[in-house]
Amino acid sequence: MDLNKTYHPLNSFKEASLVLESFTNDETSKNIDSAIDLLHYALSNDKTVLSCGNGGSTCDAMHFAEEFTGRYRKDRRPLKAMAIADASHITCVANDFGFDNIFSRTVCAFGEENGVLFAISTSGNSQNILNAIKEAKNKKMKVIGLSGKDGGKMKNLCDVFFLVPSQMTDRIQEIHIKIIHALIEGVERKIFPENYS
Repeated sequence: MDLNKTYHPLNSFKEASLVLESFTNDETSKNIDSAIDLLHYALSNDKTVLSCGNGGSTCDAMHFAEEFTGRYRKDRRPLKAMAIADASHITCVANDFGFDNIFSRTVCAFGEENGVLFAISTSGNSQNILNAIKEAKNKKMKVIGLSGKDGGKMKNLCDVFFLVPSQMTDRIQEIHIKIIHALIEGVERKIFPENYS
């Protein structure tokens, strides 16, 4: 059935289910485990985890960070994560250095060896994300990337890379938030096992 030709609002849920089913495979399982290990190592050793994205992906990057600094399921101490999303920083850097540098400047300032950059780009080609990844590598950080479509340029630049099998930004972002929640829970279970006993 072509869901586009027989449109109903419920088709969104059917499409999302099909994308999720395609994404749920052995490679995804290995990537989830690898990403959890990188985040666990960084946060257990007081290294900074930075996150960034554009538009809706900015919101996902912020959601990712606040789940660490706030709480996910149960109360526990905050973990060292920060989204690069401060409006004054973004407008300052965009004005003075260009929009392509809005994330890399913060990575340069706060990035640490064995810290993590959590980079989100649905196309994989956002230049400001690519510049942030480059700067993270200069800082000897690990990079976890989330993308869709064909993965773009970032697919070969990340230590762990999640490629959502869809051409539609909304479907890609729906899977991205599921990845985020899976990673947060995985890290919490390692650092705070008492909350899951």
